[in-house]
Amino acid sequence: MKKILTLLLAVLGLNTACSQNFEDYDVKEFAELIADSNVVILDVRKADEFADGHIKGAILIDQFQSDFVEQAKAKLPKDKTIAIYCRSGRRSANAAGKLADVGYKCVNLKGGILAWKEANMPVVFTNKQ
Repeated sequence: MKKILTLLLAVLGLNTACSQNFEDYDVKEFAELIADSNVVILDVRKADEFADGHIKGAILIDQFQSDFVEQAKAKLPKDKTIAIYCRSGRRSANAAGKLADVGYKCVNLKGGILAWKEANMPVVFTNKQ
């Protein structure tokens, strides 16, 4: 009985740990979302990746920076939805979880900028110096 209870508690704990506090959108849903002026687009890649092509209007905050959440708090309004993307969707999912934990409403682009480009959606480039 004790082993069954322990197993049950472990399974419940894993379900809780695996639940995410943000939504994943495909390219079409994400494109519709970012057309809304109450949405802020956040790119969480590195600066060189951003320069190689990003979604128009995106704000860049590198998710790998140790002060990522502090930078986000300083730059992002809490009263707007944050539409987050990265290269493939993994970093942005991590960033979305962190931001949702501190009170932001976040949406992650499934497949990241790779999926966006594959769907022939527009990107803009930053001039490299």
